[in-house]
Amino acid sequence: MAATTNSADNAANAEAAGNLADRLRASLARLSNQQKIVLMVALAAIVALLVASNMWFKQADYKVLFSNIGERDGGAIIAALEQLNVPYKFTESGGAILVPSTKVHEVRLRLATQGLPKGGAVGFELMENQKFGISQFAEQVNYQRALEGELSRTIQSIAAVQAARVHLAIPKPTVFVREELKPSASVLLNLYPGRGLEPAQIAGIQNLVAASVPQLPPSSVTLLDQSGAMLSQLKSKLLEAGLDPTQIKYVQEIEASVIKRIEDILTPIVGAGNVRVQVAADIDFSQTEQTAETHRPNTTPPDISIRSQQTSETASATPSSMGIPGALSNQPPVPATAPLTQPAVPGAGPTAAAPGQPLPGQVNAAGVQAPIASVAQPLSTRKDSTINYEVDKTIRHTRQSVGMIKRLSAAVVVNQRKEIGKDGKPANKSLPEAELKQINDLVKEAMGFTRERGDTVSVANAPFTDSEKTDTELPLWKDPEVRTMGFDLLKYGAIAAIVAYLLLGVVRPLLKTMFPPPQKESETTLGGGVDVIAGEEEEGGVRGPTAAETFEKRLADARELAKQDPKIVANIIKEWTGANGS
Repeated sequence: MAATTNSADNAANAEAAGNLADRLRASLARLSNQQKIVLMVALAAIVALLVASNMWFKQADYKVLFSNIGERDGGAIIAALEQLNVPYKFTESGGAILVPSTKVHEVRLRLATQGLPKGGAVGFELMENQKFGISQFAEQVNYQRALEGELSRTIQSIAAVQAARVHLAIPKPTVFVREELKPSASVLLNLYPGRGLEPAQIAGIQNLVAASVPQLPPSSVTLLDQSGAMLSQLKSKLLEAGLDPTQIKYVQEIEASVIKRIEDILTPIVGAGNVRVQVAADIDFSQTEQTAETHRPNTTPPDISIRSQQTSETASATPSSMGIPGALSNQPPVPATAPLTQPAVPGAGPTAAAPGQPLPGQVNAAGVQAPIASVAQPLSTRKDSTINYEVDKTIRHTRQSVGMIKRLSAAVVVNQRKEIGKDGKPANKSLPEAELKQINDLVKEAMGFTRERGDTVSVANAPFTDSEKTDTELPLWKDPEVRTMGFDLLKYGAIAAIVAYLLLGVVRPLLKTMFPPPQKESETTLGGGVDVIAGEEEEGGVRGPTAAETFEKRLADARELAKQDPKIVANIIKEWTGANGS
């Protein structure tokens, strides 16, 4: 019983499929060959657009992983990406490797663990795999290559430097001082387009290379850019021309500071935007050193200073020859006689002498007292005294500070006050003299006015011209984000418009031709033998068309169809003939 039911269902399904195929075949028969081609092309275009849009929407956004890399690094990076199963592609010029934007940072970190990219220069990793039995010369060459590579990598970390190459000229050491040579270095820098190096950065690179090589002075490091211009002489040329950027920046900072002080003190009085200030500063950058040595006389007794004093005194008795030289002078001496002495006075001691004076009958010479009788005549004395006084000397060392302000000039313009006139219109009114004098005094105090220095201040009161406000905001049609969003919407809208046109303008009319709306009718016979189509009666009891009218209408439609597409009529007649023949 169940088998009978299944066979019946299968037969019903086969009959329904056959009817559907027959109906589809009949519907296609209503189209001409040109219409069939148009329908197939439209359906294929719609399917292609839908598939392409789906793939386009699902396509990942690619961003730059690395750019401007060498061929060796590029091959190593691609091999690593294939091992990591990361999709990649190249730009049209082949100068950059692109990966999905969601994996850029992850891939960079993973490649960094593998030491990629190496930057086209080997570093000290060259010393890790040394061959056994390598010569000293080869080892020195490898060390120099490694040092050059490390310096290149370090210099490339500067923001404005795209690539760098370092060449070191290290002479062979010698024990002879006369033949000893100092090392030198040359650096070639490839800068990013539109960027440059400041003098401070150039000096920094020179000192970096000089500090990495023993006995290498910074003056022996030569820097060049990709155009061949020498960068290492940039700073000295600016100094020779008197255009030191540091000095110019210092002058601008002083002027800006004075302008800000003046504006801050005048804005609460005259209002924001009603004052304009310009200051010119004359700065002295000359360096002056002075050393003065002053000697003053040291002759005032209370202030006199003795450094050292030396006194020397001598006394001597020189015997003198008496008589006429000859035989008479050689006679023996006369026998001595007793000297006549004065008797002493009883009760009287020796006569006291004054301090520093010799006693009576004695002589004092060189601190020695002796009786006159024992001193031969004549007596010779000598006294030497040397006194050294301190020299009064003052040494003063004066060094003038760099960047002293020689002169300040300030020009201040204050807007006139706006008031409503009698006619109700705004009018400009000059500030009173007392208020201008007050503003002038405030400006002098704010800038540190000094008359002896030659400072000048000029305050003017004039109406400001209303200038048209320029819109500094970026227009929407120039905003990159808005433009990107607009392009995306334009692409999606174009795809939607094409699909809608194909569906509504091409496929829909052809489907209407293939599947005309069915005509449902049921005939009912009223009293009197009149046939009326059921459901065609209008409201109010008005009857519809008769059977003859319906037949005439169908006949006219058949004739019109035969005129428009005679092939359909011929196919129908063939089917009728074939059915009758069978």
